[in-house]
Amino acid sequence: MKKFLNYAAYISLFVVALNFTSCQDEFEEINTGEEPQAIMANSSTATLVKNTSTNDGSFDNIVDGASCFDIKFPYTVTVNGIELTLDTREDLHIIEEIFDAIDNDEDFLEILFPITITTGDFTEITINGIEDLRELAAQCKEGGEDEDIECIDFVYPMTLFIFDINLQQTGSVLVESDRDLRRFFGGLDDNDLVSFDFPISLKLYDGTTLEVNSNEELVRAIEDAKDACDEDDDDDYNDDDFDEERLDFCLTECPWYVKEIRRNDVEQTAQYTDYIFDFMEDGTVNVKDRAGMNVTGTWESRVGDNGAVLVMEFETLVDFTLEWQVYEIDDHRIKLFNGESNRIVMKQICEEDVVPANPDTLREILRECEWIIKKVKNQGEEIDRLLGYEFKFMSEGVVTLSNGMNTSEGTWEIGFNEEQKLVMAITMGDEPGVSFEWPVRDLANKRLKFEVEEIGYELVLERNCDDNEDDRIVPQIREVLINGDWSVTTYIEGDINKTEIYGGYSIQLMEDHQISIKEGGEAFGEGLWRVLRNSEERLKVYLNFGANMPFDELTDDWLFVSMTSVSLELIRLNEDGTTDILIMER
Repeated sequence: MKKFLNYAAYISLFVVALNFTSCQDEFEEINTGEEPQAIMANSSTATLVKNTSTNDGSFDNIVDGASCFDIKFPYTVTVNGIELTLDTREDLHIIEEIFDAIDNDEDFLEILFPITITTGDFTEITINGIEDLRELAAQCKEGGEDEDIECIDFVYPMTLFIFDINLQQTGSVLVESDRDLRRFFGGLDDNDLVSFDFPISLKLYDGTTLEVNSNEELVRAIEDAKDACDEDDDDDYNDDDFDEERLDFCLTECPWYVKEIRRNDVEQTAQYTDYIFDFMEDGTVNVKDRAGMNVTGTWESRVGDNGAVLVMEFETLVDFTLEWQVYEIDDHRIKLFNGESNRIVMKQICEEDVVPANPDTLREILRECEWIIKKVKNQGEEIDRLLGYEFKFMSEGVVTLSNGMNTSEGTWEIGFNEEQKLVMAITMGDEPGVSFEWPVRDLANKRLKFEVEEIGYELVLERNCDDNEDDRIVPQIREVLINGDWSVTTYIEGDINKTEIYGGYSIQLMEDHQISIKEGGEAFGEGLWRVLRNSEERLKVYLNFGANMPFDELTDDWLFVSMTSVSLELIRLNEDGTTDILIMER
C-alpha cells in the first residue's frame, strides 16, 4: 500500500525522547562481536519489525471492507435503518448481530461522514465521503496478502538504541506500543543504525510468549510465526474463523437442541423440535427426544480452504446424515448448511443456563424480572389476545398481568402436583385464559415453558428485565416507531398477497405499548405492541390487534428485519416452512 504521508516529518516527534550525550567520552560501545546487534533502517530485519508493528485494520471490515486501515472511534453508522454510535471494538458485534438476525436477507450499512481513518503506519486521514473511502480501500491487499504480520506481536515497553557508524551509542528511545515502534522506524533515514536492548519478548497468536536475545533470534521468531495463523484479512466479516480445535470444543462443551431444520427444501422443524444432540469427544453423538427415543451416531469435523465442515452419520436419522458446512458458530448457536435446500440451526444449552427444577429456584427466577407472554394455548386454542401481555410475579403470592394500560391481579404459587411434577399455579379471576396449574416443561434463565400436551394447554414466557432499556438497539427501534402513523404497504402470507385488505387503514404506535387503530385518520380500535430481544437474542416486534379487528391476521411476534425513519420490514417464520412478509411505511 502507498504511504499516505512522508514519515521523515515524524522524526521530530521522537527527538524529545532521545537522551543524547554531551561528549564523545561518554558514548557506550554496543556489542561488536561476530553478530553485530545494529540494524540499518532499510534492512530486511527492519522491514520485519515494521510489518510486525503495523496497524491491523481488519477488525472493522464489517464497516469499511478494508484491512489496511481502520476507522477511528467514535463514529456513527446506520445499519438496516438503525442508527448506531460505535465507541469501541465490542460495538462492532452489534452490527453483525443485526445482519445475522435474518439469513438470506439484504443488509445495508451507511457511514455518517466525515470520519478519520488510521492507516497501517498510524497516519490519520480525514475522509469526507464514501467515494474517497472506496478509493483508499481499493489500494488494500485482502485475503492475507498484505505485509502486515498479525500472528506475532511485540511485548512492550522496550528500549531501542541509536548509534553512529562506529557503533557507538548516541541516544535511546523507549517505545510503549506498536504505534510508537512503527512511527519511530518510519521516521528514520535509510542508513540510520538502531539496536534493540535485548532480551525482548514477543507474544504469539495462541497466547504464548517467547524471549529473544539477538537479531538472529528475532528474525527467526517472526519468520516462523508470520504465516502460522489466519489473519482474517478479507471482506467476509461473517466467516467466524476458527480452527478445528475450537470447533470441536464448542460442539462437545454442552448439548445442542434442534431449533430449525430444512431438508431438500422441505421444512422438518416440527418433526425434530427439541431433539437433543450430545457430541462426545470419542466421535460419537447421542440423540434423544422427550419421548424417550435414543439414537447413537458418529460425527467428525475438519477445517479446510472452504471453511469448517461437520459430518454426521446415523442409521435412522437420515435427515441429519450429511456433510454440513458450518456457516456460523458462537457460544450458543450453530448454523449448518448443505447447498441452498438443506439447513440446520441448533441452540446450545449448558448446565448454567438451565434452571434447577425446584420450587425455590423457580420462585427466585420469576421474581427477578417481568415476563412477556409469547404464547398461551387453552384446550388447543391459541389465545392471541394475550400476546405481549406482561406478568409481574411479586412476593406474598401476588401476580399482575398488564398490557400497559389495564392490569389484572391474582395469585401464584410454585409447588408439586399429585404426580409430583413441578407446577406454577395461577389464579386470576379477570383472566381465565391463564388461570391454570401449569406443569413445567422447560426451565431456562430467559425463557420458561409450561405444557400439558395431551389436553392442549401451553404457556411460553420470555424474560423482560427493565424493558430492555440497557440494550443498544431496542430503545432506538422504539423511538423511531412511535413517531407518526404507519400503513401496511406489503403483506404477503406465504404465496398470497393480502396487501389490499389494509387499504385505508393505519396504526399509531404509542408509548406505554399501546396501538391506536385508525380508518381514514380516525381512531376506532386499540391494540398492544412491544419490541424486545428474545431468549435467542433475536429482535422481535410483538403486535396484538385483538379479535375482530382488520389487523387481527397480523397479531403475532414478528422477527425484525430492517427499518428506516419511514419504513419497517418484519417477517414471520411459520411451522410449515412458509414465510410471511410485513412492510409498513409512514
